[in-house]
Amino acid sequence: MSLQEHVDALRAKHAELEQQIEKESLRPHPDETTLHALKREKLRIKDEIAQHELH
Repeated sequence: MSLQEHVDALRAKHAELEQQIEKESLRPHPDETTLHALKREKLRIKDEIAQHELH
């Protein structure tokens, strides 16, 4: 897998997490633990994308 393919896969995962966060947030009683975990993973992926783009 090339670096660009890896970054593209990370971006796809980032978008998927965004959708999961939105879906959970719209529930009548969102699970804060789940939201926190999703947001933490999304941030980790964002940081990894940024790190690859710097190199």
